[in-house]
Amino acid sequence: MLNFPLGVLTSESLQGIIVTYWLMKSEPNEYSIDDLEKDLVEPWDGIRNYQVRNMFRDDFKTGDRAFFYHSSCKTPAIVGTMRIVRKAYPDPTQFDPESGHFDARSNPDDPRWLLVDVEFERKLAQPITLTELKQQPELSDFLLNKQGNRLSVFSVSKSHWDFILGLER
Repeated sequence: MLNFPLGVLTSESLQGIIVTYWLMKSEPNEYSIDDLEKDLVEPWDGIRNYQVRNMFRDDFKTGDRAFFYHSSCKTPAIVGTMRIVRKAYPDPTQFDPESGHFDARSNPDDPRWLLVDVEFERKLAQPITLTELKQQPELSDFLLNKQGNRLSVFSVSKSHWDFILGLER
């Protein structure tokens, strides 16, 4: 049991104690788990969805953990885990006309898009495929398994996190 004096509990003092879990999608031909393993720490840039931007801003914190999910590929799968190592900050690609993520409407004085830095933790012993995830009754309410889910980032419950890791061979 953690003992904190009354009035001392803040989001800052709880940072690293309360971990939130996430799933973050990337197309492996754009950026893969192998790339992150090589880079070790990388900004998760290019998010151009307001709901995800708001999650980065309001919900992500240092120490949170995330599944790395390969999407839009032959075999979509959870392929590894990573840790959030830097809170949200402006995504510089929004201001770069040479970037595929350039947003001419974004203002440097009031940036529209944010990113977080992620750190490689590990590759799974074997990818856990979308097909395998959909076959698990325990994951019937897992957002990835829901029809019409298009978000590239979403929260994962601790019970789903633990169950999915238990599928690893």
